[in-house]
Amino acid sequence: MFKAKNGGPKRGVPDENGEGPFAGSAGKGRGEKSPFTDTPFLLFTALALGAGTISYFRGQTTFGKGLDACSAMLWEVLPRMGAAFLVAGFCQVLLPKDFIMKWIGERSGFRGIFIATLAGVLTPGGPLISFPLIAALYKLGADYGALVAFLTSWELMGFMRTVVWEIPMMGLKFVLLRFLVSMAFPLMAGLIARKLVLFLDPQIQLKEG
Repeated sequence: MFKAKNGGPKRGVPDENGEGPFAGSAGKGRGEKSPFTDTPFLLFTALALGAGTISYFRGQTTFGKGLDACSAMLWEVLPRMGAAFLVAGFCQVLLPKDFIMKWIGERSGFRGIFIATLAGVLTPGGPLISFPLIAALYKLGADYGALVAFLTSWELMGFMRTVVWEIPMMGLKFVLLRFLVSMAFPLMAGLIARKLVLFLDPQIQLKEG
């Protein structure tokens, strides 16, 4: 079994505490980082407060329109987000961690990247569905390379998007040509991501034990 020389977590998967090689300095596990120490959250909060302040000083009408637009978008997106997070949450409970690590974990080799690529192609919907699913797989111990391959194939070759939009508008010949050109990129991206894990965190060296 692959282990870190220093007895730390295995590369690309969390240890028993849920920590991976890129876990935060606060010792939080995968996906457990506090929003109040999360840079993107703080940045978007600052931008929202700034935009709201500017709108307020431009008049109550402008500020009210901004709140109305926010409410409309929230009610439109919230049900789908809730459903997507429910799916992601139940996936973490229903999918055995050993199963995920076997098929798309760090020891799955090229097979794992290929499976993740195929799963990305077949995953329907937009970011509200795919990203919670990726987050669930990440917490279950999926390899960084497999996750990169999944996301890349979903973005480049999403099946539902191709059937609903691309084939009717561009034709089958164009779609087949684009698929042939694009199909290697998710595989390459996944393999490169695996190599970058070691490059970005050189202290984690693996050996067979």
